[in-house]
Order: sequence, then C-alpha cells, then structure tokens
Amino acid sequence: MSPIDVGDPVPDIALPSQSGEEVSLGQFRGRSVVVLYFYPKDETSVCTKEACSFRDAYEAFVEAGAVVLGASGDSVESHRAFAAHHRLPFTLLSDASGSLRKAFGVPKTLGVLPGRVTYVIDREGIVRLVFNSQLAADRHVQEALEVVRRLAGETR
Repeated sequence: MSPIDVGDPVPDIALPSQSGEEVSLGQFRGRSVVVLYFYPKDETSVCTKEACSFRDAYEAFVEAGAVVLGASGDSVESHRAFAAHHRLPFTLLSDASGSLRKAFGVPKTLGVLPGRVTYVIDREGIVRLVFNSQLAADRHVQEALEVVRRLAGETR
C-alpha cells in the first residue's frame, strides 16, 4: 500500500485510547481538524520531547479548532502512564497491531525503527500536511500548527 499523502482521504480505523475508549478518525469529520502524529515509543528521549512540545502548544491547537492525537505501538497501559507522567492533555492511541501505521504507510527508519510522521487532516478528512522527520521532533509541532492556523483562517 502506498503512503497517504497531501490531498488523500484518511482511513477510518478505530483504536483504543489511553482511557480505553475507542477513537476513530471518522468521529472528527465535519467537526475538527485533526493533528495525528505517529511516534516510535513512549518514554524515549525524542518521543518524550515531541509529546511535551505538543503538550506545550496544545492550547494553540485547540484555539485553532484542532484535536491532537498521538499514536504508537505501545499498550493502553503504557500510554496511560506516559500521559500521566508528562501531563499530556491529548489522546494517545494504542496501535499495537500496527493497523493505523500500515494504513497510513508510515515508513520505518533504517528498516526497523517505527517512523515519526505528523499528519494534519482537515474537517472533511483530507490530509493537508505530511511532515516526516525522525529527529526534528520540535518541528512536527511547528509545521502542524502553521497548517492548522491556515485552515482555521479558511473557515472564518
């Protein structure tokens, strides 16, 4: 399956969040812009830096009409502990089977490490940004917020 790119519709796959509730991308269609970021693993240095950057910018995303979702292959329990430890106000999705990562075509780094890719999805479920960088964790937030703000301006 080829990777999802700008202009593509997103699949509607439901996954459990850190609270155990099922969350699907489709539930936001027509209501919110979605920032979906894939990361390799809870509590690793770059992943923690990225999650905390999204946490610190969370209010700006909400003010612009977006929800933030993080996804990795970690368990619901791992996500629950990670979110509590770093006071993350957004939803983390447990993609233990890799079904969401595979549906988006998120590449692996060096063929083994799960990729770090951020998508901004508009209210119609269409991808408006794909940002792929394994090491520039802070840029994921900057790039996503810029696109979310532009989309917010288009709807006013």
